[in-house]
Amino acid sequence: MPWYFAVAERDHEIQDPTSAEKIRQLGSLLRLGPDSRVLDVACGKAGPALVLAAEFGCSILGVERAEEFVAVGRARIANAGLEDRIEIVEGDASAYPLEPEAWDAALCLGASFVYHDLDGTLEALAPAVRKGGFVAVGEPYWREWPLPPTVDDEGWVTLPQTVAKFEGAGLAPVGIIAASDDDWDRYESLHWRALEEWLAENPDDPEAADIRERHERSRDEYLAVHRRLLGWAIVAALKP
Repeated sequence: MPWYFAVAERDHEIQDPTSAEKIRQLGSLLRLGPDSRVLDVACGKAGPALVLAAEFGCSILGVERAEEFVAVGRARIANAGLEDRIEIVEGDASAYPLEPEAWDAALCLGASFVYHDLDGTLEALAPAVRKGGFVAVGEPYWREWPLPPTVDDEGWVTLPQTVAKFEGAGLAPVGIIAASDDDWDRYESLHWRALEEWLAENPDDPEAADIRERHERSRDEYLAVHRRLLGWAIVAALKP
């Protein structure tokens, strides 16, 4: 049985509405270098890890529960010759033991659901980072408030409220790296193309109707609501 995101994100180098250039910007903001130890929660196909390890020489441990993404990520790491810098552990990141103050930086890019929400993510990751280290989370936020009455807030808040959550967790925000409309359109368009190609190639698959329905619902919601109202940003914060 095909898994929706394994199909939808088969062509994504980075599985978030951002770019390699912005991931390099993040690495500079976090002061990464060859001695840095980085935790990447829900690392997917290792897109950001590959960029950061190649650019800054840092060591990265990724944790990812989707076996499809783990397999692709490990193959990409081997092809890049970065096995000595990047390791992926297959498993649920929420159950992965986090030693206190063991990491120079902890990342959770577009996956705060691992710890239920942003508050839970900050509660889990802040203790794992050393003093003077960084926590960086990529999170959706609403560009306007209040929302139209027909739009579900889905648990997300505005950008100022998002940044305030880091302060509430005892962290000091040092910067944001926000998705542009081009980042969003590229991210969504790769979904659309992959899904339409898969559906054309697999019209008789028993999951095809459900995948078609989910694809079209997501596409229409992006065009009608999310492209105008929903932002996404990586917020980076220092642990004092």
